[in-house]
Amino acid sequence: MAFQLSPGVNVSEIDLTTVVPSVSTTAGAFAGAFQWGPVNKRILVDSEITLTKRFYQPDSNTYSSFFTAASFLAYGNNLRVVRAVGANSHNAVSAGAGIQIANEDAFEFSYLHSDNTNTHGAFASRYPGALGNSITVSVIDSGSSFTSWQVNGANVSSYFTGAPGTSNQANAAGGSNDEMHVIVIDSGGKFSGVQGTVLEVYPFLSKASDATDSLGNSNYYKNYIFNNSKYIYAVDPVDYSNTHSTWGSTISTSFATVATAETYNLTNGTDSVPTDADLINAYGLFANAEEVDISLVMTGAADITVQQYVIDDIVTYRKDCVAFISPRYSDVVNQAGNETDNIQSWLNSLSRSTSYAIADSGWKYMFDKYNNVYRWIPLNGDIAGLCVYTDTVRDAWWSPAGFNRGNLKNVVKLAWNPNKTQRDVIYSVGVNPVVSFPGQGTVLYGDKTLQSKPSAFDRINVRRLFIVLEKAISTASKFSLFEFNDGFTQAQFVSLVTPFLRDVKGRRGIYDFKVVCDSTNNTPQVIDSNQFV
Repeated sequence: MAFQLSPGVNVSEIDLTTVVPSVSTTAGAFAGAFQWGPVNKRILVDSEITLTKRFYQPDSNTYSSFFTAASFLAYGNNLRVVRAVGANSHNAVSAGAGIQIANEDAFEFSYLHSDNTNTHGAFASRYPGALGNSITVSVIDSGSSFTSWQVNGANVSSYFTGAPGTSNQANAAGGSNDEMHVIVIDSGGKFSGVQGTVLEVYPFLSKASDATDSLGNSNYYKNYIFNNSKYIYAVDPVDYSNTHSTWGSTISTSFATVATAETYNLTNGTDSVPTDADLINAYGLFANAEEVDISLVMTGAADITVQQYVIDDIVTYRKDCVAFISPRYSDVVNQAGNETDNIQSWLNSLSRSTSYAIADSGWKYMFDKYNNVYRWIPLNGDIAGLCVYTDTVRDAWWSPAGFNRGNLKNVVKLAWNPNKTQRDVIYSVGVNPVVSFPGQGTVLYGDKTLQSKPSAFDRINVRRLFIVLEKAISTASKFSLFEFNDGFTQAQFVSLVTPFLRDVKGRRGIYDFKVVCDSTNNTPQVIDSNQFV
């Protein structure tokens, strides 16, 4: 506080209450291939229903990614998903060749405020993929017969309360004919399951770039569709030399009209399987601990190159989360007794010793209700899910394995059900067996990390215990930054950490602890170096 020059009362409130905050231990992370949804963008998903809404149902190219995520969501409700696509995955467009518009940020940067010279037509599907070819968009303004407005043979005027004309805002500004209707239809039936289903209706949008609605929000058709549609973007019309020449002008304009309703069947949307490089780019969105808080990183059916990247450049780099990996499909499915050798060969190729990675023994056979078939799915989504379940019923420092907390869900059968001899071999190299016992279900029957050095950190629960301790205490320690390194701050830090560790001890996480923060480790040299130990 400032020194007072004359008598007076100055009141200052200084908050000296401190606690170690709770930290998330159940937040999952996954990157993979999906049919629909934003590309290279972290999306929070809380259930399989939400997963389907944001990334659509699985197909023959995306089922392993979809069901890895869905398997995790069977145990928890906090998963961040990044969609990866190949370079040849394109949005469907109303004219010309398809183009990849990865997500809303890419569209806003490149197309929302463009110079009206695009060659892709008036509309584009919201996201890359062949699914966009199912979309039809139709537009009508005051120049067309509203009551006879038809799209693919069906009259759609009943979806609107009246014909478009001139808005009150345009009329007051001296403009005219600014209103237009837009309707989005699932002509292919891919989204709704029924051809011709109306997906979205946008009445009385404006051609004026500065038009607003009653709440002051933009009513310009490009902006409004960008802000509200789940299926399309409105791109600048192609024919600016004639009928659309005034669209995008200010509200005071007398806008050109179109003689007939314009209907666009979006085409040239394509799918492309993501490469290892595409998946690595997607997983890179989880690398910065200051941007996103995660605890459990699944790799799905990714191969060794991606698994190595996740272990080296995500979890080991961050040191606040763990990775879950499974052997390759070709290692365990229909291998006729070669599974043990294949898994050892896989681990030798991976060649990683780290307590921040957890390996399981295979794949499961589960039912795909969306396509009415059975699929082989890697188990790492389930193993990460068991950690979530363990945190829910106990704590992060309890083992997720065994008959009490290690039962897997949605397993018809295992690709490989290792016996005792086989379990001994793979467990000795850090692979946790998943075993089906008659009448007792399918169980995670090991709790090792991939650390080859014998120590307490070769156990899943010990690694996760220290992640909780380090994460919570480091978060609380940030509030000691830039404070004086004196006896008061040192004592304050001890009183901050001690109750937290006492609570962990009471919950059987640690046997004992000691907190040292005083003149013995904060010597004058440490203090003069602007450090706090």
